[in-house]
Amino acid sequence: MLTRVGVLLVFLLVVAYTGRAEDSLPALKAKAEGGDAQAQADLGVMYANGRGVPKDYTEASKWYRKAADQGHAEAQYKLGLMYAAAGQGVPQDYTEASKWYRKAADQGHVQAQYRLGLIYATRQDYTEARKWLRKAADQGHVQAQVYLNKLPPGQ
Repeated sequence: MLTRVGVLLVFLLVVAYTGRAEDSLPALKAKAEGGDAQAQADLGVMYANGRGVPKDYTEASKWYRKAADQGHAEAQYKLGLMYAAAGQGVPQDYTEASKWYRKAADQGHVQAQYRLGLIYATRQDYTEARKWLRKAADQGHVQAQVYLNKLPPGQ
């Protein structure tokens, strides 16, 4: 059971994370449960990183998915990361990771474009790899620029 000091600490951590006093944990949860995609994504980050709440990847993936289903690009990207990693709230599944990266990448999310390019390169689909890495590189993503030069020529 949280003491008054513990409740105050959680409140201060939420305010420090979000920068908004009105987004105390109960208020943030109420917004998220009401369908606010940004609040859902914020809760996902909090649970993924243990900021103001215990670290819980399953809970993080739940909130990311709710935001991602509403088209929130950052949540789609973060959900893709969770599927690409082992043991992060969802089973490792590169097909699912690709699906979520693609949704975010289609919205111009530079990190998702880069990760999607890497997945295509791993599959040796260099045409698609080049396409997505080029999109990220054109937005100034240095790693994408470097990786583009490592792809086999042609195609």
